[in-house]
Amino acid sequence: MRHLLILNPNTTASVTALLQQHGQRAAGADVLVSTATARFGAPYIACEASYAVAGHAVLDAWAHALMATPRSFQSRPHPSAVLIGCFGDPGLWALRDSSDVPVTGLAEAAFTAAAALGPFAVVTGGARWRPMLERLAGALGLSAQLAGIHTVAPSGAQLAADPDAAVALLAEACREAAARWPVNSIVLGGAGLAGMAARVQARLQADVQADVGVPVIDSVEAGVRHALALPVQSDKASGFVCGWQGVSVDMTAMGATAPGRP
Repeated sequence: MRHLLILNPNTTASVTALLQQHGQRAAGADVLVSTATARFGAPYIACEASYAVAGHAVLDAWAHALMATPRSFQSRPHPSAVLIGCFGDPGLWALRDSSDVPVTGLAEAAFTAAAALGPFAVVTGGARWRPMLERLAGALGLSAQLAGIHTVAPSGAQLAADPDAAVALLAEACREAAARWPVNSIVLGGAGLAGMAARVQARLQADVQADVGVPVIDSVEAGVRHALALPVQSDKASGFVCGWQGVSVDMTAMGATAPGRP
């Protein structure tokens, strides 16, 4: 059985629970989905500083999942792929460089799925995310396809706390985005928004005048599909190519200067 490990880069357990629930649903019964929560950092990633710390937290959570020894995790197969469960993908390239299995993030996966359809827009929570996501789109080579980013005032965590109000707010944001930019799809971005895309789409379609006429993409569903479709890296070992000082025991154990490592 394939095993998808989803890492939550923030410290909020309720977000991890959403990732587990909707990740397993998207993966299907033939894939085991497990999750891990950042052991330090911010409850919600909302600025450059919290994003930077989240990159470290992702590496630590991954190392802890592989090296620390909860019996429940040891009984599971080695991960087949890793998904960074944050719409912003902190630590993406660092973890990809260090992992022996494919790695992706919610934003990379959703951007890739949307770009395959042509120009796309993003709707997400938190105004500070706009420049961060624009930078990520550039790093992924998708700036030309990203028509625009429409942010709503509540954060993803705040939206997740009141799903009914969130669906109404996000549906209106999608309508405004589609009216502003000529797009072929809209990405609903954020771990806390998992499962809302279908409800937003249904709300738009129920009102013919408000229907945007394009698919609304769930970033968690896109992340799961993309992670499981990535090719296996059969000739690579997990670990860091540097030694560490002052990091967790798990990261130290996977460093280049650890006993038994080259």
